[in-house]
Amino acid sequence: MEYKLIQLHTNKTKTIKKNLFLKLLVILTVIGCNNTKEPIITIDTHIDINVDNFTDSLNYTMNTESQLNIPNMIAGGLDVAWLVVYTAQGELNNEGYTTAMENAIDKFDAIDRLVNKYAPEQIELALTSNDVRRIIAKGKKVAMIGVENAYPMGLDTSNVRKFWERGARYVSLSHNGHSQFSDSNTGEFDGTALHNGLSDLGKQVVELLNYYGLMIDISHPSKEAIKQMIELSKAPVIASHSSARALRDHPRNLDDEQLELIKENGGVIQTTALGSFLTERKDPPPNMSDFMDHIDYMVEKIGIDHVGISSDFDGGGGIVGWNDASETMNVTYALRKRGYNDSEIAKLWGGNLLRVLDEVQSTAVKLQSK
Repeated sequence: MEYKLIQLHTNKTKTIKKNLFLKLLVILTVIGCNNTKEPIITIDTHIDINVDNFTDSLNYTMNTESQLNIPNMIAGGLDVAWLVVYTAQGELNNEGYTTAMENAIDKFDAIDRLVNKYAPEQIELALTSNDVRRIIAKGKKVAMIGVENAYPMGLDTSNVRKFWERGARYVSLSHNGHSQFSDSNTGEFDGTALHNGLSDLGKQVVELLNYYGLMIDISHPSKEAIKQMIELSKAPVIASHSSARALRDHPRNLDDEQLELIKENGGVIQTTALGSFLTERKDPPPNMSDFMDHIDYMVEKIGIDHVGISSDFDGGGGIVGWNDASETMNVTYALRKRGYNDSEIAKLWGGNLLRVLDEVQSTAVKLQSK
C-alpha cells in the first residue's frame, strides 16, 4: 500500500510538471506571436455537477475524481466554468415538477456553498461579463450557472425570475425527452413530437428569458423548436454544447441550416469535446484533431464571431488531449497550431460568448424600460 501511494504521488507530480510545462509553452507561443492586446479569457460553457462533490468532506477545493475542480482549473489555466443545473426529463405532472424542482434547488445550493463557504477566496460567481473580468483581475476563478432543462419550472412561469435570481444566466427548454415547453431532439429517434416545436407555454418562457436577460440555449431542443426560438427571440441565442452535424451526423449536433440561423441571429455555437458528437470512430478514440476539425468547419461556415468552446466535462465529455480541466492549455496550443491568431483565439475561448451575454442583458434592459 505504501509503494502504491508513493507511485501515485510520483505520477501526479509528473502530471503537474507536464501541465506546467505545456502552460508555459502556450504562454511563450502567445507572447511570441502576439498581435493584439485583447486578453484571452478561457470559458467552458458546459460542465455538469454532482452535489456529492459539494460537501464539507469532499468539494472542488480538492483533487476530486471529477474532471472539473479548482486545482485542475489552476493547472490548466481555465478561467471560467459554467456549472450546470441539470435535471433529467420526467413525467409532465405535478409530482414530476416537484421532484425536478427539488433537484434543481439542490444544485443551486451546491454552487452557492462552493463560492460562499468552501472557496470564496478562490472562486466567485459571475452574473455579467464585467463580473467575469473583475473576478479574473482579482486572481480568482469564475463560476457561472446554466440550466440544462427548464422542466423544474413546472407550469409556473414566475420560476424564470426565480432561476435568474439564483444566478442562472442561460436556460435550455428541454433535454432528452419532450418537456412542457419544447420538443427534444430525441424525437428524431422515435419520430415523435409533443408540440411541433414549442408549446404556447414555451413561447411565453422565451419572452421571459429575453425579459430577464437569460441566454436561450438551443443545444437539446428539436430542430423545429430551435427555429421557433430563434424566430421569437429578440436577442442572440447560444448552443452551449453542440458540434457540426456535417462532420458527425448526430441529432445533438447542428446542421448547416441551423448554423446559418445562429449566424443570422448573432448567436454562438460552443463546440463540445464529447467524443461521440465529434466522430463515429472508436479506435483510436476521439482526440484534439477531431475537435479542431469541428471548430475549423464552423468557423469557415459561419465565421469566427459565432463559434466557441465547451467540454461537457462530468457529463460524458472529454477527449484525448483535453480529458479534464487540467489539460485546458492544450486547446489553446491546438488552436495556435491550426493557424488562429490571438484575437481569434480570444473570440473562440470566451469573447464571442461574453458578447452574446452582453447583448442578451442589454436587450433585457430595453424590454424592462418599456
